Amino acid sequence: MARELFADDTDAVLSRYAELLQREIIRTWEADGDSLAAMALYALGAPGKMLRPILLLESALAVGGQLEHVLPAAVGTECGHAASLTHDDIIDGDEIRRGQPAVHRRFGLDDAIVAGDALIFQLFLSLARCRHAGVPGERVAAALEVVATAGVTLCRGQILESEITVRQHCSVGEYREMIAMKTAALFQGTCMSGAILAGAPEPLCEALGRYGRELGIAFQIADDLLPYLSGDETAGKPSLSDVRNRRLTLPVILAQEAADTTDLAALGMAFGGAMPASEALEAVRGVLERTSAMTHCVHMAMAHADEAQRALDHLPPSASRERLAVFARYAVIRQSLRRRPGR
Repeated sequence: MARELFADDTDAVLSRYAELLQREIIRTWEADGDSLAAMALYALGAPGKMLRPILLLESALAVGGQLEHVLPAAVGTECGHAASLTHDDIIDGDEIRRGQPAVHRRFGLDDAIVAGDALIFQLFLSLARCRHAGVPGERVAAALEVVATAGVTLCRGQILESEITVRQHCSVGEYREMIAMKTAALFQGTCMSGAILAGAPEPLCEALGRYGRELGIAFQIADDLLPYLSGDETAGKPSLSDVRNRRLTLPVILAQEAADTTDLAALGMAFGGAMPASEALEAVRGVLERTSAMTHCVHMAMAHADEAQRALDHLPPSASRERLAVFARYAVIRQSLRRRPGR
């Protein structure tokens, strides 16, 4: 289904973007040739969709920017994303990421923390290098402020998620607030920074920021479903991770609101550590299907994807704007969601 959304020319563009970004990533790190570079390239080398750096490039192009001016910032965006995954895997105790051992399993905990830190610093260094690529310094400074603010907001979202996990209770509204900070803030910052670097007027920067925020929320809601709809290969991390870490994601919160006494007890046992993680995962899947929580999640994700698309109405017509609109829908119905909830 997701495949049908992409015209052949869009597929080709995505492939070229991925190849270009991978070459730039290798060029950025290979010059040093030391152990830190090897760890960074390992973290960056696992196959991924490169969605975030592509969003930055397309946001810049959609408002008249030039690819070569913002390419360093796009590379930095992927570095920042790899850093967050490296640290997330340490926090969650996950040993596999995108089909290969997580960075801390491959290189050890101490070095993985340092590698993640280096990738964060590379995000800002790469953004600063846009000045050497032809972007005026004041635009670079403005983009740095947006990206740094998004990073701090992400950390606040991470802390809120930890608090929710400890108390094992959360409303839908609070959860939406949390993912707006933990996930959507970086999507928002990525799109806004691309527009700022391209010299877009403030209304267009704000429109792309709204697009990124709504896209990020839709993306995270869809991501919440992956452990319950697919295996580790599609999810990119172990499907047992959320249950094992007692993480209340949106489908579980919705199920709690709709569950009867029996299903509430089943959720309590699954997230209370009363059964092995594999059994807990199957128990939760059963409750989600009986309460139609997964279907509700898909509808909510689609609503945010629609809002993301509407934000693009403020942009002038272009191929980049059209691809951004496609990305909003793809974020919700990417391959793992080909399975319909309840099947």
